[in-house]
Amino acid sequence: MNIEKLRKRFIPMSETMFYILYSLQEERHGYGIMQFVKELTNGRIVLGAGTIYQSLCKLEGDGLIEPVKEEDRKKIYVITKAGRTILLEEARRIQEIYRCVEGLL
Repeated sequence: MNIEKLRKRFIPMSETMFYILYSLQEERHGYGIMQFVKELTNGRIVLGAGTIYQSLCKLEGDGLIEPVKEEDRKKIYVITKAGRTILLEEARRIQEIYRCVEGLL
């Protein structure tokens, strides 16, 4: 899928998708992603197995992540170049929102 179609499909993106992509800057399996996101958000976001695997399937299908290996029936994923581009664009969008409301905080 070309980058413009990916932008339209994923930006703005849900927190779940954002944190999954963010976590896959390093190789991780589904359960590892769940643990990483829970720690990163101080327990505010707890991803369930159904949510994580449905999201991984969608992200893989659209080429934002890819499996790199399989260990003991666990698929290990990593973000792709296209995934990183979309993640950075979403981070910039969030940063712009933050700048707008910064004076309120």
